Amino acid sequence: METERQALLQFKQGLIDRGDRLASWVPDDRDCCRWAGIVCNNLTGHVLELHLRSPELANKQHSDTELEDFRRSKLSGKMNPSLLGLKHLTYLDLSNNDFQGISIPKFLGSFGGLRHINLSNALFGGEVPPQLGNLSNLQYLDLHHDYGYPGRRLYVESLEWLSDLSLLEHLDLKSVSLKKASNGLQYVNNLPSLVELRLSYGQFNQIHPLSHANLTSLAILDLSMNDIENSTIINWVFGLKNLVFLDLSYNGIQGLIPEGLHNMSSLKYLDLGSNDFNSSVPDWLYSFSPLEFLDLRCNQLQGQISSAIGNLTFALSLDLSGNDFNGGIPRSIEKLCNLRSIAVSDVGLNQEISIVLEIFSRCVSNTLESLDLNSCGLFGQLTNQLARFNKLTRLSLGGNSISGPIPPFMGELSSLKILDLSQNKLKGNLPESLGQLVNLEILDISKNFLEGVVSEIHFYNLSNLIIFVGNGNPLILKVNSNWNPPFQVQNLGLQSWVLGPGFPHWFCSQKYLKFLDFSNTGVLSSIPSCFWNLTSQFQHLNLSHNQIHGELPKQLLFLPYALVDFGSNYFSGPLPHIPFWVTLLDLSNNQISGSLSQPLCYEMNETMVDLEFLNLGENSLSGDIPDCWMKWQHLQVIILASNRLTGRIPSSMGTLYDLRSLHLQKNSLSGEITPSLRNCRRICTLDFEDNELDGNIPAWLGHNLPNVRILSLGSNKLQGPIPNEICALTSLQVLDLSHNNISGSLPSCISNFSSMAFLKDGDLNTNIQYNSAAPYWVSMPSGLRRYYFLPKYQGANIVENALVVMKGQFLEYSTILNLVRSIDLSGNNLSGEIPEEMSSLQGLQSLNLSHNYLTGRIPENIGDMKSLESLDLSVNKLSSSIPPSMSSLTFLNHLNLSDNHLIGSIPSSTQLQSFDASSYAGNQLCGLPLPNNCSTNDVVPSSGNGYEEKGYADILDWFISILLGLIVGFWGVLIPLMINRGWRIKYYNFLDNIWSKVSFIVSRCF
Repeated sequence: METERQALLQFKQGLIDRGDRLASWVPDDRDCCRWAGIVCNNLTGHVLELHLRSPELANKQHSDTELEDFRRSKLSGKMNPSLLGLKHLTYLDLSNNDFQGISIPKFLGSFGGLRHINLSNALFGGEVPPQLGNLSNLQYLDLHHDYGYPGRRLYVESLEWLSDLSLLEHLDLKSVSLKKASNGLQYVNNLPSLVELRLSYGQFNQIHPLSHANLTSLAILDLSMNDIENSTIINWVFGLKNLVFLDLSYNGIQGLIPEGLHNMSSLKYLDLGSNDFNSSVPDWLYSFSPLEFLDLRCNQLQGQISSAIGNLTFALSLDLSGNDFNGGIPRSIEKLCNLRSIAVSDVGLNQEISIVLEIFSRCVSNTLESLDLNSCGLFGQLTNQLARFNKLTRLSLGGNSISGPIPPFMGELSSLKILDLSQNKLKGNLPESLGQLVNLEILDISKNFLEGVVSEIHFYNLSNLIIFVGNGNPLILKVNSNWNPPFQVQNLGLQSWVLGPGFPHWFCSQKYLKFLDFSNTGVLSSIPSCFWNLTSQFQHLNLSHNQIHGELPKQLLFLPYALVDFGSNYFSGPLPHIPFWVTLLDLSNNQISGSLSQPLCYEMNETMVDLEFLNLGENSLSGDIPDCWMKWQHLQVIILASNRLTGRIPSSMGTLYDLRSLHLQKNSLSGEITPSLRNCRRICTLDFEDNELDGNIPAWLGHNLPNVRILSLGSNKLQGPIPNEICALTSLQVLDLSHNNISGSLPSCISNFSSMAFLKDGDLNTNIQYNSAAPYWVSMPSGLRRYYFLPKYQGANIVENALVVMKGQFLEYSTILNLVRSIDLSGNNLSGEIPEEMSSLQGLQSLNLSHNYLTGRIPENIGDMKSLESLDLSVNKLSSSIPPSMSSLTFLNHLNLSDNHLIGSIPSSTQLQSFDASSYAGNQLCGLPLPNNCSTNDVVPSSGNGYEEKGYADILDWFISILLGLIVGFWGVLIPLMINRGWRIKYYNFLDNIWSKVSFIVSRCF
C-alpha cells in the first residue's frame, strides 16, 4: 500500500539510525513488505507488524569496535505520528533502542488493532500515556526498563486506563514508578485474562493492598525489589491458588515465612531471597511437590537444614546461601535426582568436603550442573568423588579450609565453565590437566599456597577462558618469550607470581583485557610500547610493587572510571598529564620529579573530571602546589606526602567539597593553614606533619570540620594556645600537635573527645576507608553474570593510614587504624596542670605530654584510662606522688615518667614494677624497680596540691629525720665504748678477726 509505504518513510526520517539498520527503507523500492523489520498480510499487502528491536550482544567477548557497533545499532530520535498511516498494525516492537528519555507518544493509543506492544529497555521516560487504555484489543504490554534514562524514569499518574484492557494477558511494568498510582491494584484486579504481571521495582509499597484478588487466570507474579517489609501488604497474593511463579525477593520482609504460602500448592517457582526472614524454615515449605525452583538466599533463617528438603523431588534449583543455618547438608538431599543447581554458600556447614561430595554423588551427580559451596567452613581434601560430576558446569568451593593438592582428575570435568577454588589452603603444584578444560571460562585459584612452575601446557586448551585469577600464590610462570596464549581474557590476576625479570610481552596479545593485576611479580624492565597501546581498554590496572623503570607516557589513556596503580616502582621523569576520567591513580613511591602545575592544571573539559583518589606521595616532586583544584570536584583522597613541595597550601583546595583525606606531610610547606579548608566539611583526615607551617591552630577546625578523625599537625612551627573549639571534634581518634611552639594550658574540655572515651562494638570490624561512587562496569557475557561475581574488582576501596608515635616509636597503622586512639602533644611549651577531665578518655591508648612545662600532680583517677598502652609524661615539672590508681593500668607496656619532681614510693603492681628503672629516673622516687628501697620511715604523701604547697615541708621533715638518725647512731655506739674498757677490747678483736679473713680470701683469689 502506497500510503503505508510513505508513512514508513516519514517515520524513518524522524529516527537517528547510526547503524544503517533501515538501509533497505528506500523510496526507490516500491514494495515495503520486503524492508527490514516489516511483516505484511500476504493477501492484502497491509503492514501488520513492525519489528524494530535492537539486537543484543551475543555471549562472547567483544572488542571495543564491536561494542561501539552495538551502541550505534540502537535507534534514537523521535517517533513521527506518520506511523498512524499503518491502520492495520497489530504488532509493535521498539525494544532495546535508545530514545534518550523522550515520552512514549500519545498517538500510540490510536492504533485500535494493536495486540502487542514492546517498548522495554528503549529508554523512554516521563509519564506512561493513559491513552494506551484505548487499545481494547491489546493482549501484550511490556514497558519494563532494566535501566532508565538518567533523571527521566517512567511513571504512571493512575492505572485507571487499564480497566478497558479486558483482553490483556501480559503486563510488565518493571521499574515503572507506581508511587502516584496508590489505587493501581484495584484496576489491575479487573483484568480477568491477565496471566503474567510484573511490578518489580515499582515502589509497590506505596500502593493500597487488595482485600481479595479476582485474578483467577494469573500464573506469573513478580513483586520483587519493592521494600514491602510487612507481609500483611501482600496477603491478597496468597489467595492466588493457580499461581505457578512468585517472586518476592529483595523486599526486606521481616519475621516468619508467611503462613499463607502453605496453600499455594501449584507453585513451581518461589523466590523469597534477600529478605529479613529470621525463623527456621517450616517443613511444609518442602512439601510443595511441584516446586522446581526455591530461592531462600540472603535472609536470617536459622536452625538446621531440615531433612524434609528431600521431599522436593521435582526440584531443579535450590539456593539456601547467606543464612544462619547450622549443622551440615542432610543426607536426604541425595533423593533430589533432578537437581541441576544448588547453592549453600556462606552457610556454616562445618563439614568435611568428602562427606558433602558423597551425599551429592548418589543420583544428584548425574544431573548437577552448578554446585556453589563458597565460604561454608568445609575442610579436608578433594577426593575422586568429584570425577562423577560429569555434567558440572560450575564448581565453587572458595573461602573454605580445603587443604592438600588440587587433584589431577579435575581436568576430567570437561563440562566445567566456572571453577572457583580461591581462599583455601591448597598446596602443591597446579596440575597440568586443568589445561584440558576446553569449556572453562572462569578459573579462580587465588589466595592459596600453590607453588611450582606454570607453563604453556597449563593453558593448552583454555581457548574460552575469560577470567583467570591466581593472585596470592608464589607460582612461577615460565613460557617462551614469543608465547601466544590460546585465550583472550578480560580479567587476569597474577599478583605475587614470578613473571620477571623481563616484562611479559604476551600481555600485548590480549585484545579484550580490561582487568589486569601483576603487582609484586619481580618485573625489572621497562614497559614496551605495545603494552602502552593497550591501556586505553583497561578498567583496572595494577602493576605496583615491581621494579619497573623508565618514563611514563605524557598522556595516560584508560577507560572511564578506571583504577590505575603504578605505585612502588622506579618510574622516573616528569609527571604525565593526570587523567581526569579515571577513578583512582596511584603513582606513589617512584622517582617522578618536576612540577605539579602543568600535569594538574592543563586545559580540559571540566564536566568530565571523575578522579576520586590521587596518590603522588613519596616521589621527588618540587615547587609549589598549584592553585587549580577547582577543576577536580570529585576528589576524595589527595596524597602528596614525602615530596619536596614548597609554598603555601593553595586556597582552591577549599573547593573540594567531597574531600575526605588530605595528606601533605613531609614536605616544606609554609605559611598558615588556608582557611578555605573550612568548606571541606566531609574531611576525615588532615595530615600536615613535618612541614614549616606557622600561625595559630585554626579555631574553625572544631566547628567547620565535624567529621575529622585524624588530625596530625606535628613538627611544624605552630604557636599560640590550643583553642577550646578543637574540643568539638567528637569523632577525633588521633591528635598529633607535637614539636611545635604551642603554649598555654591543656583545655579541660578535652573530655569531649567522645571517640576516645570508649570503643564502639562496631569499630572492631570496620576500617577507616573511602569507597568510590563510580559504577561497577565490566563487559562479561550475560550468561555468566548470574553465576559469578568478583568483588575484588568492584570499585575503588581505599583504606586510610597514619603514622602514630606509640610506645616510644613511630608505627604505621592502616587496616586497624580504626582501633587506634592517640594524643601526642609532646615537645611544646604547654604549662599548667593536666586536667582531671583527661582521665575520662577511657578508650585512649597512647598519651604523650612529654617535653613541656606541665606542673601539678598526675590526675588522681588516671587509673580509669584502662585502655592506655603507652604513657609518656617525661621532662615536665610534675610533682607529688604517683597516684595509686596507676596500678590499674593493666594494658600499659610503655611508661616514661622520668625527669619530673615526683616523690615517694612507686605503687605496687605487676605492671608498674615490670618497667626499666629509666622510666622513673630523674625523680625522688623509691621502690622497685629502682635500687633505693623505701624504708618504713619514708614519708609518702597521700594527698596534697603538689610540690609548690607541700614540697618544702616534706623535705624539711626528711632532713630532720636523717640528722636525728645520725646523731643517735653515732653517739649510741661511741659513748659505751668510751666508758667500758672490756667492750673496747672485744670490739677491736672482732674488727681484727674480720680483717684477717678478708685478707686471706683476697690472697687466695689473686
